[in-house]
Amino acid sequence: MTTFIKPSPREIRQARADNPKMRERDLAAQLGISEAQFVAAHVGEGTTCIEPRVNDLLAGLEAVGEVMALTRNESAVHEKIGFYDNVHPGTHSAMVLGGEIDLRIFPRAWAHGFAVEKRDGDDIRRSLQFFDTFGNAVHKIHLRPASNLYAFHKLVAELASDEQVQELEIEHSAPSAVVPADADGNAVRERWSTMTDPHQFVGLLRSLKLSRREAVGLVGDDYAWQLDVSGLNAMFNHAVDQGFPIMCFVGNQGCIQIHSGPIVNVKPMGPWINVMDPTFHLHLRADHVAELWGVRKPTKEGHATSIEAYDAKGELIIQFFGKRSEGQDERSDWRLIAENLPRVARSTAA
Repeated sequence: MTTFIKPSPREIRQARADNPKMRERDLAAQLGISEAQFVAAHVGEGTTCIEPRVNDLLAGLEAVGEVMALTRNESAVHEKIGFYDNVHPGTHSAMVLGGEIDLRIFPRAWAHGFAVEKRDGDDIRRSLQFFDTFGNAVHKIHLRPASNLYAFHKLVAELASDEQVQELEIEHSAPSAVVPADADGNAVRERWSTMTDPHQFVGLLRSLKLSRREAVGLVGDDYAWQLDVSGLNAMFNHAVDQGFPIMCFVGNQGCIQIHSGPIVNVKPMGPWINVMDPTFHLHLRADHVAELWGVRKPTKEGHATSIEAYDAKGELIIQFFGKRSEGQDERSDWRLIAENLPRVARSTAA
């Protein structure tokens, strides 16, 4: 049996020097470590350990000005350029409701933080990076040319940790899976049909002890229908051609990031679907999409229809809605698309 020996911080930094063009996340995986451990190896070498105090972070970010917010999971990267304004702090959840940057944050998952400065030719790239207990990135903030450096350095100094260490211990066991209760389609449908707001869906999942994918599979075709995965590209093409605004959600256990508005510049490249608009960039691994679903949830005004992509483990990758205003039913053009993308027969196994 081969014993894995974790590389030392010096060896990690050398690997970075030997592979200057390789993405840090990919290089960390190649070295058999988490991305957080990779970043920690550079503490004292342009990197500072900072406390992941979400409310203090949000309070200081408005003064930093224009930045790029990045939230990702294994299969999608969501980037928004804008300001951290209209901030709503909280112990269990916090929100940023700015004109461009729109976040739902769950501070309990934020375990490690770093301020990173890296030289790129004659420039220095600066960012704040936060990770969960497993060393996976939950949220990153990248400075832009217009960012306020004084406010950035002031915020880093306020958040700086007393311990500046290059070796980071992380958890290795995966989060425990949800153990399904004895819920059946009728129980799910009963709860589902009485919703008056899509936000009540999380409570439904908790009370029935179901994952999102399990609930979608149980509820029945009038509330959730499986789509051919080719419908993902079709949805992007319709949104671009018709120019109507959509909402695009990408999240992980620590943060959900939302784009609201039209999309214009969609560029497929290999397995990736890329949106490259002025203030919104999306990079989606289409080959990771194992299932695509149309989902309808009741609201006071009618219902809200989403298109949801799941990976092979049944984890939600990305979610799309038609943009709607509070107190109004959803857009008919979005609903028409979601309800008419090519479908596949429902599997007998949920």
